[in-house]
Amino acid sequence: MLRVAVPNKGQLAEPARSMLTEAGYLRSASTRELVVHDPENDVEFFFLRPRDIAIYVGEGTLDLGITGRDMLLDSAAQADEILPLGFAPSSFRLAAPIGMAKQPADLAGLTIATSYAGVLEAYLAREGIEARVIELDGAVENAVALGVADAVADVVATGTTLRKAGLELVGEPILTSEALVIRRSGAPQIPAVETFVRRLHGVMVARSYVLVDYDILTEKIEQACAMTPGIESPTVSSLHDPLWSAVRAMVPSADVHGVMDELYDLGARGILVTDIHACRL
Repeated sequence: MLRVAVPNKGQLAEPARSMLTEAGYLRSASTRELVVHDPENDVEFFFLRPRDIAIYVGEGTLDLGITGRDMLLDSAAQADEILPLGFAPSSFRLAAPIGMAKQPADLAGLTIATSYAGVLEAYLAREGIEARVIELDGAVENAVALGVADAVADVVATGTTLRKAGLELVGEPILTSEALVIRRSGAPQIPAVETFVRRLHGVMVARSYVLVDYDILTEKIEQACAMTPGIESPTVSSLHDPLWSAVRAMVPSADVHGVMDELYDLGARGILVTDIHACRL
């Protein structure tokens, strides 16, 4: 049986559960259960605190986990990233009172508060910056106002919370993060892991592509197929009228409206767009 750790709260929880459901798991699971057995897929899911997942995967008997890159690296767990999932993007940044520092080196000799001491200390060591690190559990944006620290290092999505606290970002991101599937370092590859990862990858592809169908004059097939090359090659079918052909192809969802405009200008008609709920490539 495959054993998988899933976030039970925070910004990772709902998107992770949604992706698993789209991949055919957890279809009848309650949101309040801490352990869910999925007998149809022979998988057991453990809903855990996001920051603890890397430790459970690296040290315990869990085969896989879903957590953030920031939490994986901060934990120093013996676990590896095997599939980025494309949701919950963020960056880990330094921030200080407005006008205090223009670059990270300006924070040398000061005190920096963070919830990710492991990531911050590794960064400071790489950059040769000597600073005192104070680890706090939770939000750190008020640490400067409360006199605990001179600056902070925090996970940032938009930076709005830091600006409201009178802080500005300093330097480039220390780390960019997103949700990941992780696995214990050196763990043997097993078919159930491959299936799980392939399913999630299929969901990601399905979310980023749509299926486009249209009719086009047969003499313009080559031009049309250049606009919609698909994954391997578009499907072209003959119609009752030999002057026309039907084409079906996968198109990146972000580009679909522009592609539809180009096809229409070329003479395509009956252009239909369909969502893809799952796929394997």
